[in-house]
Amino acid sequence: MSSLFPALTDAPGPRPALRFGDRALTYAELAAAAGAVGARVRDQERVAVWATPALETAVAVVGALLAGVSVVPLNPRSGGTELGHILADSAPSLVLAAPGDELPGVLAGSRRVDVDVRERGPVPAEDGRAGDEDPALIVYTSGTTGPPKGAVIPRRAVAHTLDALADAWAWTAGDVLVHGLPLFHVHGLVLGTLGPLRRGGSVRHLGRFTTEGVARELSDGATMLFGVPTMYHRIAEALPDSPELAGALAGARLLVSGSAALPVHDHERIAAATGRRVIERYGMTETLMNTSVRADGEARAGTVGPPLPGVGLRLVEEDGTPLTAYDGESVGEIQVRGPNLFTRYLNRPDATAAAFTGDGWFRTGDMAVRDPDGSVRIVGRKATDLIKSGGYKIGAGEIENALLEHPGVREAAVTGEPDADLGERIVAWIVPADPAAPPGTEELAGHVAGRLAPHKRPRVVRLLDALPRNEMGKIMKRALPQGDPAAEGGR
Repeated sequence: MSSLFPALTDAPGPRPALRFGDRALTYAELAAAAGAVGARVRDQERVAVWATPALETAVAVVGALLAGVSVVPLNPRSGGTELGHILADSAPSLVLAAPGDELPGVLAGSRRVDVDVRERGPVPAEDGRAGDEDPALIVYTSGTTGPPKGAVIPRRAVAHTLDALADAWAWTAGDVLVHGLPLFHVHGLVLGTLGPLRRGGSVRHLGRFTTEGVARELSDGATMLFGVPTMYHRIAEALPDSPELAGALAGARLLVSGSAALPVHDHERIAAATGRRVIERYGMTETLMNTSVRADGEARAGTVGPPLPGVGLRLVEEDGTPLTAYDGESVGEIQVRGPNLFTRYLNRPDATAAAFTGDGWFRTGDMAVRDPDGSVRIVGRKATDLIKSGGYKIGAGEIENALLEHPGVREAAVTGEPDADLGERIVAWIVPADPAAPPGTEELAGHVAGRLAPHKRPRVVRLLDALPRNEMGKIMKRALPQGDPAAEGGR
């Protein structure tokens, strides 16, 4: 297999590659530092990386991949129980970390190798002994229904996803990406770090996301911004008082949001202030990227675009029958297949078998509709966001977007709960813009019914001070309070 990073293995030069704060490496420096790491891990099968937002993480991952060694990124915020499970399951032979990083006690028995970004070593012309199907990364899922599972992501999936995104986004070596995403998951590590390096471009990592940092970097030559909805919400909030931020965003070539749905009202506020629209893409740990709005396409709020080149995507009924109508209304589960997929869950043949259909389609568990032009709109997760009410199948996501268009709603989540008459009734969990004067059930029901359809209106409204979210800004619906913290009901 040819190199994942030809700009590093084919005569790397003085062009900027990575910058974290005031620390930076050129391609020549990165190649030498990664080569030194590769020389130290070359005989290993699998290594873990303590994935802080730092130069050392990027050097460690690139060095291991160049040596043909697979990487297990470790989330520094994980608790001891989760880390212990990941270490026992993946059994890395050593842990790569930045000098001075204090590792938790659960790692005390692991062999540690400190990464020196100024060390120099030989860079192979090809990526060690690795082939296309060999593991590149083992990334652990969130574990919402049990211990996290390690998704084994082969090298061909990394290469295919990044090349497909390059096609969709016209991504070239001339692009400079800015982001502040964590480096222990697909978004920040694969797309946000390995993506620019595969193209021969550069990365400027903010360390910690701030709107001031975004404005500074986009005003200083950065061309692309990757973020999650929480980040874009903060940008939308800051825009009215920051002409510098508005100007910087207006000058960007591409603004990309992922990892969760970007609310419509944040889309529209950013577009109104900057003249630029944020594009969305859809992927998972197990599949990397499946769809994206194209750089030359129409960035409609709520759509994650058509399937990427080489990716097969279909929507299916509960019995597995494929939907054939692209009518923007029929809801089905997304199934995908193609070179972007993982190979298996590590040590879990049962879970692997359950995840795939007999003919090789991966069951994502995500529910969506397809518009007549083939674009996909995600409406929620099958387990938590598909509501069956009054004979209809309803996706929570579109109701949440409608609720967020109401001026009295700051945050919204939608779930279903048992109802003797309807089967399930729609429940809206609301963080009001003004806690002293929250909108009532009838008002919100009418608001949703007028935008969507009467059967999609919430029957119950529950008020919260904040919605539970994970580090990526996704709402954790399983963590919503039990019982009835504050509710209004209606029919």
